[in-house]
Parts: sequence; structure tokens; C-alpha cells
Amino acid sequence: MIPGTFDYHAPATVDEAIRLLGELGDEAKLLAGGHSLLPMMKLRFASPKHLIDLNRIGALKGIREQSGMIHIGAMTTENELIASALLREKCPLLPEAAKWISDPQVRNCGTLGGDIAHGDPGNDHPAVMMAVDAVFVLQGPRGERLIVADRFFHGLYYTELAPDEILTEIRIPAVSKGTGYAYCKLKRKTGDFATAAAAVQLRLDGGVCKKINIALTNVAPTALKAGDAEMSLTGKVIDEALIEQAARKAMAVCDPAEDQRGNRDYKTHMAGEMTRRAIRQALARAKGN
Repeated sequence: MIPGTFDYHAPATVDEAIRLLGELGDEAKLLAGGHSLLPMMKLRFASPKHLIDLNRIGALKGIREQSGMIHIGAMTTENELIASALLREKCPLLPEAAKWISDPQVRNCGTLGGDIAHGDPGNDHPAVMMAVDAVFVLQGPRGERLIVADRFFHGLYYTELAPDEILTEIRIPAVSKGTGYAYCKLKRKTGDFATAAAAVQLRLDGGVCKKINIALTNVAPTALKAGDAEMSLTGKVIDEALIEQAARKAMAVCDPAEDQRGNRDYKTHMAGEMTRRAIRQALARAKGN
């Protein structure tokens, strides 16, 4: 199908984009990579009267380190995440997960901020952001505010982002020595959303798990933090019995919708299996194996 008619706007600054959002109100939508919005417009599930294209705003792009934090512009593409030497050294879970997203064409245009702001539980970055303790910078007419990833996702396509705000930057703590990570994803074919996936980042000190984050993709209306599973491993020397216990606790928080990828039981079971694999791989990397 063909989208409805709309007016196109291409602001050069964040302030200009925010002004346009305020003036145009609910009839405007922000355009980042376009891989979520444009298909919905073609199907007439979305019919905005105005598109505000963020691609000309240079301030929304780039990756840099400042005071132990990695700052990533929201319009940074998936391929730029994958190619970043800084991320491979200081936040390796992010480029690893980006490789799992769709196909090369999509990764060349799709953006980190667009993936996050869309609020789709099938997108890969929301769970990854929870696993790396990301903080989102939201900017609107009243200034900036910072929201941790755990508190950003409220429901299906529903986030903390206000209608007059823009997600401008993602900030992530640089990893320290003894950190391991993994993103394990089950999907039916190249380019598909996850049937289930698990993002894990942990830190060891003397063989003891000092901190671990476990987050799940596409097994609930939002990405999920598996808090009970994390608590079962924190402060302990992780072995297979504890990994099994953590996987079962992760399965207990799942609430997947049935679709062509499987029924509830299958998706929940696969979430547990992806959690097992991700913990094992992160543990091995933390040990230097």
C-alpha cells in the first residue's frame, strides 16, 4: 500500500526539531531510520500529517567516551555500533547484539535511538540497554532529563518519552576488568525478530559474581529485567546448578504472546534456554576463556 499524504520537515538542530514537535503536536512523527514507522504508514496503521526527519542533525550522531561513560548519539546506526573500536573495548555487548539485528541493509540505516524509542518488545536494544545499565537523555521544551533503561519501557509501544521530547543520547558505563557479556537470540530466519533472547552482563571478582544483569527480549509486552534470577547469582561462585536455577527464575517472569513464532510454553522454554547460554558465555568471557 501507499502511505497517506504528509508534509516533510528536515530540521538541522535538536532545538528546531523540538519546536516543530510543539507546533505540530499529535499530527507529527519523528523519523529516524524509518524501519518501524514507514511500514506502519504503508499499511495505514499510522497516518501522521507531518514527518520530522532527524537525519540532518549532526549533534545526534557519534560515539565518544567522557569520564568513564560512553556517550552515543541516538541517530547512530547499527553498522556504526558494530564498527566502533571504542564500543568493542568499553561496551562489547552492544556491537555484539547489533550484529543480530535484521540484515545489512537495515543495519546501515536503522538507528539505536529509533530502536529504543519505538518501544517494541521484539526489538533487541531494549533488553541490551537494561543489561548494560544504560541511561537515556530525553530533551524537550523544558530541558533535559535522564531516565535509566529499567524505567523507560512501560508497555507495548509505550515508553517514558513524552510527545514533545526527543531521545538525544544514550550513556553507558564503560566495562571494568573481569566483565563478561553475551546476547543469545533464537530466531526463525535471518532478519526476523527473536522468538526469545537473553542479554547478560556480569562482573567477577576472585571468581565471585559481584554484579549481573539479565534482560529478556520478546517474551512480554516490554523487555524484561530478570531480577530474581540476578539475585540468585550475585555474591556467589556460579556453577551449573545456579545457572539452572537462574534460568528457571527468568522463565517465571515471562508473559509472551502467542504468534507464528510459537505458543507461550515454547517461548518461555526458549527464554530459559537463551538465559542459560548467555550466562555460560558471559561467565567464560569474564574468566578470559
